[in-house]
Amino acid sequence: MASHRRSSQPEERGDVNVAERTSTSEPRRYNVVFHNDDYTTMEFVVLVLTRFFHRDETEATRIMLEVHHRGFGVVGTFTRDVAETKAQQVMEYAREHGHPLRCSAEPEGMTS
Repeated sequence: MASHRRSSQPEERGDVNVAERTSTSEPRRYNVVFHNDDYTTMEFVVLVLTRFFHRDETEATRIMLEVHHRGFGVVGTFTRDVAETKAQQVMEYAREHGHPLRCSAEPEGMTS
């Protein structure tokens, strides 16, 4: 009968050391944040929120007003890759339509 080792030392398999991970953690989440500017129209922000974040018009308007009054607003929380992709898509779409809308992906808990 083979003995099972339970130690913190990596197990040797051939010429490769293999360490078993005993636990996993949830991936860090990222907030997609819109930043207020004096040129992007409120209507365009609502359009972007409905198009890229699937918000209904009422929720999109609420978020847009938060961005307008606070200077920024969290529009969604995602994994890092999704948040960065959405931020990039929004910025490209805004540029294509002549708006300087700034959008960023920031680690959750860093936005205040």
